[in-house]
Amino acid sequence: MKEILETEVLIVGGGPAGCAAAIELARAGRDVTIIDKADFPRDKCCGDGLTADALRILENVGLEPSTVQNWNNIMNVIIHSPNGKIIELPLPQGRGQYAAVVPRIELDESLLNLAQNAGASVYTPVRFGQIKELNEHVEIATSDERKIVSRYVIAADGMWSSVRKAVGAGIDNYRGDWHAFRQYFSQTGPEAQHLRVWFEPDLLPGYMWLFPLPGQRANIGFGVLRGSHYEIGDLGKLWNNLLERPHIREVIGPKAIGEGNRKAWPIPSRLMDLLPYKGRIHFVGDAMGAADPMTGEGIAQALRTGRSSARAMIKAGPFKSLQAGETYQNAISAELGHDHRLAGKLQKLLERPKTAEMALHLADSNAWTRRNFARWMFEDYPRALVLTPNRWSSNMFNFDGAYQKNSATLTEPKAISSIVLGGD
Repeated sequence: MKEILETEVLIVGGGPAGCAAAIELARAGRDVTIIDKADFPRDKCCGDGLTADALRILENVGLEPSTVQNWNNIMNVIIHSPNGKIIELPLPQGRGQYAAVVPRIELDESLLNLAQNAGASVYTPVRFGQIKELNEHVEIATSDERKIVSRYVIAADGMWSSVRKAVGAGIDNYRGDWHAFRQYFSQTGPEAQHLRVWFEPDLLPGYMWLFPLPGQRANIGFGVLRGSHYEIGDLGKLWNNLLERPHIREVIGPKAIGEGNRKAWPIPSRLMDLLPYKGRIHFVGDAMGAADPMTGEGIAQALRTGRSSARAMIKAGPFKSLQAGETYQNAISAELGHDHRLAGKLQKLLERPKTAEMALHLADSNAWTRRNFARWMFEDYPRALVLTPNRWSSNMFNFDGAYQKNSATLTEPKAISSIVLGGD
């Protein structure tokens, strides 16, 4: 070994989940180290969409939109129903940001810089190698022949978590719940300046998206549920077919050009089935299967699980690993458990064109339903809020968005604020 590095918390993975945890720990005075197998900036397969929940957390950790070159604030969403009906859903105006599109290559680098500025040590490109669990600490061997000794490990290393595999805490033959596929396009047309979602009948309960970026660019892709009409070997042909459909091509624009390689990736949404911790090791983000079962969205969930893991470690201290694990597990259940279960049930409503059409028809009933369906869709408040009275408040349907200038404070939903005050 070249050297032995001692740290209080080692984070494997420098994406949103790992950085959220690192920022929380470093600002609390903990010695925290991040390793990641990639050099930054690096691309990450993703739709690049940020919900209101993600935006509030990003604001809380200190990320400023002005520092991210291609940050695009979203003001409305246009939905194409299975029957071809077009529904425009507006987000509140003049009250901050409720949705945004930000390339992950820029978002992740900005978050990693924030973590470093907060005091975290970062080593890249360094791969996780082996792990040894002991009573009072954990030992990690890395690709650069360094041994890292830490009180805790946070595994933020994605769907194919090497840490989870190394400690035998995974699900046999698990390959994700969703297939996703995306490509960037340039020279898109004027109709591609709006965020759009197509509920194509053959994709249900999945969908196709167009997430616009500055400079007539867009992140365009689709997601399908594993075991539905298509499997991973079909995705390339399906992609070509979708791009040839006239009602989709018309929106993208006749001059649009695909950039670089198109990419596919799995999305895990097994939050309630995967172990959240094992001894001194916590799993966060995709390593925790935290993506939303209905939409496949995972950035807010990554930020939230990373932050909750860090807060549990801070609260328990270096020696009470069982307390830290149980606190983290309780926080996940309180923050995301009800919402994941409800999203899983609602997913079934979108499996058939008829029921999907009915649901969208109700959402398009009037101005109030359109506005609030958009806010619910973008996680302005928890999915299962109406079913969880402990999270109710007098203004639960009237939160400001993130980055609301000239506002003294931003009020977070009760589910968030209760955990900050000790619920985790």
